[in-house]
Parts: sequence; C-alpha cells; structure tokens
Amino acid sequence: MKKSLLGVLSAALIATFAVPAAPVLAAAPWAIEKAAAPLKGTKIKVLFLDRPGYRAIIKLLPEFEKQTGIKVNYEVVPYENAREKQVLNFTSKGDITLALVDLVWIGEFAENGWIVPVDKFSGDASITDPNLNLPGFFPLLLNAFGSWDGKVYGLPFDNYSGLMFYNQCMLKDAGFDRPPQTWDELMNVYAPKLTRPEKKQYAFALQSLRGETQSADSFMRFLWPFGGSLLNKDFKSNLLSKESQAGLKFRQDLMKYMPPGVVSYDHAEAVNALAQGQVAMITEWSAFYGTLTDPKTSKLGKCLGVAPEPKGPAGRLPALGGFSLAVAAQASPAQQKASWIFTQWATSEAIARPYVEAGGVSGRMAVYKDPAVQAKFKYVEPMVASWQQGVPEFRPRFPAWSSITEVVAEFGSKMMLGEVSIEQGAKEIGSRMEETLATEGYYDGKKKKLQ
Repeated sequence: MKKSLLGVLSAALIATFAVPAAPVLAAAPWAIEKAAAPLKGTKIKVLFLDRPGYRAIIKLLPEFEKQTGIKVNYEVVPYENAREKQVLNFTSKGDITLALVDLVWIGEFAENGWIVPVDKFSGDASITDPNLNLPGFFPLLLNAFGSWDGKVYGLPFDNYSGLMFYNQCMLKDAGFDRPPQTWDELMNVYAPKLTRPEKKQYAFALQSLRGETQSADSFMRFLWPFGGSLLNKDFKSNLLSKESQAGLKFRQDLMKYMPPGVVSYDHAEAVNALAQGQVAMITEWSAFYGTLTDPKTSKLGKCLGVAPEPKGPAGRLPALGGFSLAVAAQASPAQQKASWIFTQWATSEAIARPYVEAGGVSGRMAVYKDPAVQAKFKYVEPMVASWQQGVPEFRPRFPAWSSITEVVAEFGSKMMLGEVSIEQGAKEIGSRMEETLATEGYYDGKKKKLQ
C-alpha cells in the first residue's frame, strides 16, 4: 500500500473509530472492571501458537482474569494446524469465540463471515475503552493484518518483520564495520569475503524449505525489493516481468554464497546456522531475536547484530508477517463482548510495555519510543524502521493463496535446485495460478480483485 493511502487510512480510522467523550465518561472514567462486570464468568476461547508472543500474553493472563472475571480458555497448536482447526470450528459452529487471523487468512475469514468488524463494538462506550486509539497502531500493521475491503476486523497481535541478523565479529574480521545496506552490496561486496567453503563458513543462508517457507520467506522475498510482484493490477501473473525475473535471478546467483543444501533449510536451520557461526548473515523474522540472544541456543553473544533487511532497486520492502485477533461471528452476544474486551486489553498501549518485556512484539507505536525499550532490545530500531512502509499483500491475503502457495513452493524449489530455469518456473507458476484465480471467480467479476 502506498504511503499516501496509509495516511488516508489513518485519517479515516480517526474519524470512524474515535469514541466521543460523553458526560458520564467524564464523570466516571471507563474501567475494564466495570465494563466486564455484567460478563463475569463468561468463557471465551482462542487458539495460541507455541511462540514467544503467546507465551508472553499467557504470563499476563491471570491479571486480566482477576480484573474482569472473564475466563480465557486457550489451546496451543502448531502454526501448520491453526488455520485448519479454526476453519473446521467455524464451519461446524464450534466453540472458538476469538479468531487468530494470519496475514494470509484475513480475506478468507472476512469473506466467509467468520469474523465480525470492530465497528460492531467500537461504538458501544460500555465495552470500549476510550483509549482504544486505533491510530496508535502502526498503520501498515492495522491495514495488513486487521483490515479487508475497507473494514477493520482485527487488532494487530504478535506481528513480525523481516530483519537482517548478522555476526558482527565475522563481518569485522572480513574488514566491514557495518552490515550491507543493499542486496547488491551483500552479494557483490560482502559475500565473496565472507564465504570460505574450506572452513564450512558461508556469507548467507536463505530459509527455502518447500512449503510456505519457500513461497513466502524465500520466493516472495526477492520479488518486491526488485520491483516485481506475483500479480499485476488485472490479477494476471507478473512473474515474467523484467523486475520479477531480475529478483528471482538474483536469488539464484546468491546461492553460490550459501551452504550446500540450503533449499532444505526451514527457519530453525537458518537461525541455527547463524547462531553456531556457520553463516554471517540471515534475513529472518524479528521473533527469532530471543533465540539468537539466548546462550542456550546461540554462540553469538555480543557478536549479534540486527539491521533492517537490505534495499533492492525498488527500495526496502521487507517480509511482513504476524496476526490479528478478531471476534468470531459464531460466539454468543456475551462471548463476543467478552472477546472484544480481551482483544482490546491484549493489544492495548497500557500493557504494551509488560507484553514486550515478557517476550512479545506489540503493534503499538508508542512503546517503541521508550528509550529503555530501545536500549534493551536491539531489534526495536530496525523493526520500527521496516514498518514505516511496506506491502500488505507481500503474500496475497485472498482465500486462493492456500492453493497458490503450493504451486509457488513446488516450482520455486525446482528453480533453486536447477530442475527448471527461472523463466520456465515462472511460466508454470503463472499459468497454474491464473487457472486457480479463474476458477475462484476473479476474472468473470464474481469476486473483487482484492489481495
């Protein structure tokens, strides 16, 4: 999304969601205990992942339950199962009252009516904190993770940015006092000096395991910064464009500075390669900062450096990932209100600092202006920089992505392995993707061209 449109979105949110200060609120300020009093004993349910952001909110849950009397039941599931479990629950009218919405699920969940727009609740002063302050979220995050077709459905929760993690000591030994600023600089200036196959040391590792890791974290990472994209404005493949081909060719050329077998690397292998001193640089999710600073899982110690992802010819357009929390349409009226109160609390400015201290990543702008937070967490400054602009559709957010990602992963892997050429792979992905989009109704007007 262009910067000007983000500004329009932010202004619209202020106008749409600002809660007027009624006289009664001035006399008796809104308190979560008072808002939740009629809902005491209500049980809500949400899925959590086994990741730092969820462990952080679980640590803070007892205080929420004590204040509100609302019982939060949660189930910890692997990411790979989270979408399927929720879809089955929603289609069978199950017990989930609060949806965990990934970036690439927002279109599917909204278009199927499984989640409720926040304006159903935000106008009710009895259950809405006047300090809700939706414009206090990074606009990119609120748009990408919580919004679909002009409506806000969820509030950003557990959000990530692609960052560059690097071994400062390895770079210094090679004669560099800073990380590379551009992809071109990384490959043509840094990589030759940092690659020593005889010592099994390499400049860079790109997580590329077939699956969502290949399609989203490897393939897509080299489209946007080079000026390319998966689709054009008419929803036809853009993979044969000069810019898309340049990005994919760059990825292929960069492989000579990566460890053998990198096509089978998932996130854990890429992070571990940096943590154990086998590679000098990786581009990975901000959420792995804790793994790389933990002496139990990393040898880096003070050698760890963190920077924004390098710029390409089209600028710095890093990977974007994470979730929002959205009230489920299938929940009862009381459960919906209780889920809305929990969502506000979990994503609020009020608990942003303790949430971050506990290992979470807040989508709120204010907490990262705290000098103490900036000093304690090296990832803050580059992450905030990366969220100033970006591409909400870094991975398409429409329902068809679940089918298209498999095709991208198959031929993206074959490209890296040399089983097909860059052009041949792009043609195969494009034709199969367009077949899917035609079946889904994007070319005959049945569906809006939204991603």
